[in-house]
Amino acid sequence: MDYAASILAKIPGTSSRRDRGLRRLFEKLESYMPADHIEQVMHAYEFGAAAHQGQTRLSGEPFISHPVAVAKELADMHMDAQTIAAAILHDVVEDTPTTLDNIEEQFGQEIAALVDGVSKLDQIRFHSRAEAQAESLRKMMLAMIEDIRVILVKLADRLHNMQTLDAMPREKQARIARETVEIYAPIANRLGINHMKVDLEELGFRYLYPFRHRVLKNTLKKSKGNQRQIVKKISEGLQKALETEGIEGEVVGREKHLYSIYKKMAEKKRLLSDVVDVYGFRIVVNDVNTCYQVLGLVHGLYKPMPGRFKDYIAIPRLNGYQSLHTTLFGPKGLPLEVQIRTVEMDRVAESGVAAHWQYKAEDKTSATPQRRAREWLTHLVEIQQSGSSEEFLESVKVDLFPDKIYVFTPKGDIMPLPKGSTTVDFAYAVHTAIGDRCVAAKVDRHLVPLRTQLQNSQTVEIITSRGAKPNPNWVTFVVTAKARSAIRQYMKNMRSSESIDLGKRLLDRSLKDLGSSLRKVGKIRMREGLDELALKDTSELFEQLGMGERLAPLTARFLIGVNEEGDTEPAAASLVIAGTEGMVVSYAKCCYPIPGDDVMGYLSSGRGVVIHRNCCGNLINFRKQPEKWLAISWEKDIDRDFSSQVQVETESRTGVLAEVAAKIADSESNIEQVAVLSRHEDCSTLTFLLQVKDRTHLAKVMRNVRNMQNVMRVSRDCA
Repeated sequence: MDYAASILAKIPGTSSRRDRGLRRLFEKLESYMPADHIEQVMHAYEFGAAAHQGQTRLSGEPFISHPVAVAKELADMHMDAQTIAAAILHDVVEDTPTTLDNIEEQFGQEIAALVDGVSKLDQIRFHSRAEAQAESLRKMMLAMIEDIRVILVKLADRLHNMQTLDAMPREKQARIARETVEIYAPIANRLGINHMKVDLEELGFRYLYPFRHRVLKNTLKKSKGNQRQIVKKISEGLQKALETEGIEGEVVGREKHLYSIYKKMAEKKRLLSDVVDVYGFRIVVNDVNTCYQVLGLVHGLYKPMPGRFKDYIAIPRLNGYQSLHTTLFGPKGLPLEVQIRTVEMDRVAESGVAAHWQYKAEDKTSATPQRRAREWLTHLVEIQQSGSSEEFLESVKVDLFPDKIYVFTPKGDIMPLPKGSTTVDFAYAVHTAIGDRCVAAKVDRHLVPLRTQLQNSQTVEIITSRGAKPNPNWVTFVVTAKARSAIRQYMKNMRSSESIDLGKRLLDRSLKDLGSSLRKVGKIRMREGLDELALKDTSELFEQLGMGERLAPLTARFLIGVNEEGDTEPAAASLVIAGTEGMVVSYAKCCYPIPGDDVMGYLSSGRGVVIHRNCCGNLINFRKQPEKWLAISWEKDIDRDFSSQVQVETESRTGVLAEVAAKIADSESNIEQVAVLSRHEDCSTLTFLLQVKDRTHLAKVMRNVRNMQNVMRVSRDCA
């Protein structure tokens, strides 16, 4: 039955392009889906086309062509009827008067839930771009936990949007492309959907860096003829060797993708010629035993490179990918990358979690890639329950950009971890309770410090104690999202009484250093101090001190009214450095700290708390007095100007100083001082002391000056 023809006959105003898309979709569905399921998709199309009637995309095409293209992408992955129907309907609730109840009434709860999951990802509004990206990712992950098909529809939706991005203005193209490369492509990779990951990366690269993409593409085009000859010759040689041994298999020579070439050039600082001359081949056979037989065969044909063999069949990657990888010295010393896998492994390598999602699958959660994906998503549930969206994004990116090692439990089970993981990361990977009670660790039967970084194929044993608790210091060296999240959660949930007790002792000790005590301060002064600090009671003050939110030495000085000249008049409250109420605060003239800098305070007699940048060379002089160092932080929303010093190297030319000064003024900054440090025939070094709001403002000033024609260098140095 020609489903497309029967639909097109019912709906007026069709276009030839839409006809082709619809026909391709239903031809693909007929190749694997039973008739009653196709009828359901057909009904979804009729409903969607009627709802979107009269709507067009920026390219001028009928709007319904987009959902059809998304559905076709999913049909190529042999997704079930519910997913295909949801793909066709995914924009109906958002862009038409149709409600979710209408969808549920027409198509049932399962399809309505999928449509709702996809729609919610596009309905979020935020105050900042960072928050938007982080929260979008968070919502996406939670939607995936409910039903992983939601993200498959979203990935297909993003892929078609990228394929039609030409209609968008350049600024939007760059923003969407960056999000695609940073978020969507890694998720496709994490779920094992290789073909989608490659397409998203290639399109993202094209629109994010159009000039670089064009240069690479044109350069590769020139050398492609010669490459094809080499690939063809080696492929024929490998195929002939298989036939000689009586092995049934297929050899495919693959060309490197532009984005992977660009990434390798950028990461390894290599020339294009060093990256391109690597040829890739895939050998697909019928069973696992034959994979290892073929490995021996190719090692007999070409000499293998030492240390370049990886067995992902015995130890699959986290996304379910399995294959043998080896690198060989080919003809004339050319490196050959060879992947050997079965037909089933090849399907999983391309489609990942979607590989087993057939309409007839009885247990959709049993397939290995899906099970692995669900285990990962279950860990995300724990992470998302605490912390901000930005923290969540930071945690998840560790998992999205993995550089994995594989270690063993004492029972021989394989545990994959990110590179750089410690024994504490391993403990939390086994179970949160094991991590919380961890007191020691053995690697290959030898006791090691808990911060020890693990290496491939080590056997790790964790020693626990019933009364043990996480050490807050662990958060400084763990790398996995699960470990970091669990330790932070414990720190947040420390019993209030412990914090209060610690804070009380810290304050009493600081008061004794000043010749006073909590008893001498008295209830009346304490009450006055609490009112000035806007705190309810002493317990709240002690808790803040115990948790490190307020500094005990400064609070002690504030309570007894001692300023740095030894007087007992309360000094003016600082509105800039958190926890320094009642203290004199000054900013070091050697490094000129401004909001946004990493800083620390130094208790200086006669000057109060002096704020220095962490990179300031003068901090070396204070290292002998660590008791006078204070960990400090900037208050939020500071509304005042700060001094900052920058050096500008310019060409020696009449009027250049005036030009730079004018550019600084245009950047909404005042100049306090200017000096010419050195002047030569061809260049001059100028120093400006500026008034700026914070690091962002300073960066804007420096960027504007740096872009001037006669300016060679702009810098801000520590003392």
